[in-house]
Amino acid sequence: MNTPPRVFLATGSFWSNHGDEISAAITVAVAVGVALIVDRFGFGRAERGLSNVDTAEFSREARTRLRLIRRLVFVAIIVIGIALGLSQFASIKRFATGVLASTAVLGLIIGFAARTVIANFVAGVLMAVRQPIRIGDRITIGDEVQGRVADIALTYTSVDTGEGALAVVPNEMVINHVVVNNSAGNRAAPVTADIWLPLDADVDAAQRALEGTPVTSARLAEVTPEGVRLHLKAAMEPEADREMREADLREVAQGVLREAGLLGSG
Repeated sequence: MNTPPRVFLATGSFWSNHGDEISAAITVAVAVGVALIVDRFGFGRAERGLSNVDTAEFSREARTRLRLIRRLVFVAIIVIGIALGLSQFASIKRFATGVLASTAVLGLIIGFAARTVIANFVAGVLMAVRQPIRIGDRITIGDEVQGRVADIALTYTSVDTGEGALAVVPNEMVINHVVVNNSAGNRAAPVTADIWLPLDADVDAAQRALEGTPVTSARLAEVTPEGVRLHLKAAMEPEADREMREADLREVAQGVLREAGLLGSG
């Protein structure tokens, strides 16, 4: 009588069959937990402490640096955790060994593929160190973006345009373009504004009418077929909002000149 062939099943413990996957998952989970703890309880507490002295000049500088460092540390912990998790697999170890043997080629490929991302990242680090702009500054980037800096991330800068929109600007653009920081420099410098008069308006009468107002200087700046441009100056308090002060200066000048009959009824 022929006996049926015996089937031998490969046996082993669950850990020996799935130990690499479990170790990798635990390593990544621990890294995420550590990153969240450091981010929320370490950097979060420091950032809240800085917000308590938000009126101090150094607070904005420190908050800008702290926010970038906070993100760098968070990403670094996650990347290290993922790398340690992947190192649990023997096949990935062998692959990594081969990759390290061709580091130059790999670096060239990654450099071409991620040039923009790397450039924005490096620009973000430079901005955090050199601080050409800070969170809360009112800036103008070229002829394209104007508003207040809402956030500076690792690869982009968020600018609140004040018109219900948020402009997301790559950090490389901030570094490579001319940026006018209206919140830096001499905060007590006179505020300026321009106002247009009709072409046949009496400039001398306009200057006399503005005497005794907050306007400290009113000079003829330009004459065009469309009209005459007066350049106005007024004193500026260091802690006052410059944009609001400009609007007030323009409004006061227009009201005075309209009452004097130099702007017409429109």
